[in-house]
Amino acid sequence: MKSVAEIKLIKDEYAGFYSCGLTMLGSSTMRRFTNKIEDDESITLSSDDKLILKTETKKSSYSDAFEVRTSFTNNSSQEVTLEMITSFCFPDIKADKIHRILSFWSAEGRVLTNDLFDLNMEQAWNNMAYRVEKFGNVGSMPVRKYFPFVALEDSKNHKFFAVQLYSPSSWQIELVVREGDIVTVAGGIADRDFGQWTKCVKAGEVFEAPKAVVATGDSLEEVCDKLVKSQHPKISPVDNQMGITFNEYCTTWGNPTIDNLKKLADKITGKGIQYLVMDSGWYSDCGNWWEYRGDWSINRKRFPNGLSELTDYIRERGMIPGIWFEFETVAPKSGLFDNAEHFIKKDGVPLTIGGARFWDMEDSWVQNYLKENVVKRLKDDGFGYIKIDYNDTLGMGCDGPEGIGENLRKKVLATQDFFRTLRKEIPELVIENCSSGGHRLEPSFMELASQASFSDAHEIVSLPIIAANLHRVIRPEQSQIWAVMRAADSDERIFYSMCATFLGRMGLSGDVYDLSEHQWQLVDEAIAFYKKAAKIIKNGKTILNKNVVKSYNKPEGGQLVIRELKKDEEADGVQEKRLVVYHRFEDSIKFEDFVKKCNIDFKNWKVIEKYGKADKDFSAVAYIMEKK
Repeated sequence: MKSVAEIKLIKDEYAGFYSCGLTMLGSSTMRRFTNKIEDDESITLSSDDKLILKTETKKSSYSDAFEVRTSFTNNSSQEVTLEMITSFCFPDIKADKIHRILSFWSAEGRVLTNDLFDLNMEQAWNNMAYRVEKFGNVGSMPVRKYFPFVALEDSKNHKFFAVQLYSPSSWQIELVVREGDIVTVAGGIADRDFGQWTKCVKAGEVFEAPKAVVATGDSLEEVCDKLVKSQHPKISPVDNQMGITFNEYCTTWGNPTIDNLKKLADKITGKGIQYLVMDSGWYSDCGNWWEYRGDWSINRKRFPNGLSELTDYIRERGMIPGIWFEFETVAPKSGLFDNAEHFIKKDGVPLTIGGARFWDMEDSWVQNYLKENVVKRLKDDGFGYIKIDYNDTLGMGCDGPEGIGENLRKKVLATQDFFRTLRKEIPELVIENCSSGGHRLEPSFMELASQASFSDAHEIVSLPIIAANLHRVIRPEQSQIWAVMRAADSDERIFYSMCATFLGRMGLSGDVYDLSEHQWQLVDEAIAFYKKAAKIIKNGKTILNKNVVKSYNKPEGGQLVIRELKKDEEADGVQEKRLVVYHRFEDSIKFEDFVKKCNIDFKNWKVIEKYGKADKDFSAVAYIMEKK
């Protein structure tokens, strides 16, 4: 398996055959490269005027996948301007189906499967005209509408080819057909047509495209597992045991105080919870929390003695204190909203979206401001956990020295540099990646964090559906699944919520101080089950993710997820294990009947742990099984 690469330079001829505006592949730029050197891992193309395009395809160090890196070097005597560069390009994939993963707010992870014929991607009668299917994202929320992922299926031979793109801002993936059932699949930064991107590369400079990872296999679940396992996140050393988080947002709804958080800490002490995270509303003179973002001074009405009183209290009870920031954003009542020179601009004025403005993260003044107000706050007050939120997108781009798409890309890379600054300043800091839930569940962001908020679907019935679907794109050990507890919850509702957390990292919230003794018993049992399942969640492989759901809001049928941990994958060498999680929706059937319908045979497996009871619609059960 080896990728090639393509670029398109401004002023060069486009491909023709009705492709201009659809794709920049096949342009005259590629005819410049008359020299080729190839070895086992790389292809290097060069031109007579010393332009060099190199692609390396190397085996991943972490899974049975391949990493692709593409670079362009301008060794000519004058600058050139790119308007397209691929991160990967595979020109000869045999396929008849395409699988994409969709995402909107609180609706992350749905698989969209299309037959290429249904997309009108059948070759022209003379193999001349291009057929193009192009998709992606424009803006600073890289997971919006689509995840940066594609899988191609050859259904006749039961073979899959999949790619995950590491691009934290605007990106694109395109499929091109000209001959037969052979597909060219390419992707990278969203180009000039799609993402308003151009890049000036001066004489002597090198430009590197975002990384991509590719995998092949016999099923969608197999290739997704390989891609996900190739992600190598910077897990904090204190966060390597699948610790449980309690976030108080669905308890106080943006109104934390020293009194209600002390009450909360007292209630959950000794429950096996590692982190107690204070969410929005602790800062400034908050009315509505979203109106004061940017002013990170302590709200003295809510915390008259400062925040160290809270962090000391939490640590004394054996937990690590966490805090919420949305440090890229400035809101109207922050007192900073008119500080125009330090904001991202578009058309010469501060870019304003939904009542918010955005710091220019490349600005040294902004960097110093955030070090003083974010890094110093974490250090001085003893926080060991930060939830980094980001609640809107910059759109197509912004003002700056280059094309607006490239300016945008640099702003987002500067944000990622601040993530690295946080870890450098506080090496054990646990970073949670959040962007209105799942809008930054993209691999380059995921590699900078210990955990991620899986979605804002905290209390709705799609909770387990989203949690399961995300197995295909992020590591379950990083996917923080919220279970929000209410005093009015039935046993079935508690089973439904808590079983969803077994599909990732357990996160809790809600009015837990109002729960009855019986309700707490059910939660305690779930925590105990989760801890026994933690190794399977962290190190296992999802071998089945089966549901028949069309509507996230009104799901029907059921969902069965099986995650398997092989014997040789577990350090203590115990028998092979499985985590089996079954959720029932409307018009559902019993677990045994669903298993039979899926043609699954558990006769060689014995149940060693059970949690929940799936005896009616919107209930759930989970098992840990061991191979006999």
